Amino acid sequence: MPRNFSYSDAFSRNIGWVAEHEQEILRLKRVAIAGMGGVGGVHLVTLARLGIGAFNIADFDSFDLANFNRQAGAMMSTLDKPKLEVMAAQARDINPEIKLCEFPQGINRSNIDQFLDGVDLYIDGLDFFAFDARRDVFAACAAKGIPAITAGPIGMGAALLVFAPGGMSFDDYFGWGNLPDVEKALRFAVGLAPAMLHRGYLVDARAVDLARRRGPSTSMACQICAGVAGTEALKLLLQRGTVRLAPSGTQFDAYTGRAARTWRPGGHRNPLQRIALAIGRRQLMNKQAQGPDT
Repeated sequence: MPRNFSYSDAFSRNIGWVAEHEQEILRLKRVAIAGMGGVGGVHLVTLARLGIGAFNIADFDSFDLANFNRQAGAMMSTLDKPKLEVMAAQARDINPEIKLCEFPQGINRSNIDQFLDGVDLYIDGLDFFAFDARRDVFAACAAKGIPAITAGPIGMGAALLVFAPGGMSFDDYFGWGNLPDVEKALRFAVGLAPAMLHRGYLVDARAVDLARRRGPSTSMACQICAGVAGTEALKLLLQRGTVRLAPSGTQFDAYTGRAARTWRPGGHRNPLQRIALAIGRRQLMNKQAQGPDT
């Protein structure tokens, strides 16, 4: 038998960890998420269930079989369907009152201002190798004073960085500039998770190939990312709790059961980061010398 939707009933179980007046604040917030795939789709569902009332969402891709291991909207019934369309339908199914501004062409320099219009928070859900779009969105957030979260799915855990006024900028932390894409990928991987809690259980190093834009992934990591990013979103939107801004970071690894807080003042210029990057470059050179299948 059909039932009428009630916002207060649908999100009543949030109350306790969220005060009633805070739930009403969340109802009025707008969050932007670029990418509706591995982490972006789970971010949308998680925050919709938190009761966030409005979203700007972007993605130009469609679901494929290779997405099945980790992406919230990937299943036989959605094969070849636009990720944006599928995930928007899921969000509306959770909250029929939700307000969605959709960007089916993805994010580019011509629509970033519109994408971030009226937004209280940005959460990164872009593909790992979407360097130009990621740099442009974070730069726009910094210019507009919009807090921006990136939670990377690393191994079987998550690595978190928050960029906001008062902290280090994305550009300054990673120092991409006009570097080659392989170097950008290396700096992003090392900068996201400098504690490297995930390295000990990689069973097939051949699956990681930054030059060919290829890497392994797990559903567990994407789910953990959504929980971590959702919690930071709650704190930022409600202005309570401690938020550690870059160059501080956090990594939690469920496989090892370990958590680490990192602090890399100077970002990519930090001596520890420079050592880690040098090791990474050497490993990449060795891999290239051995060939792609070794």
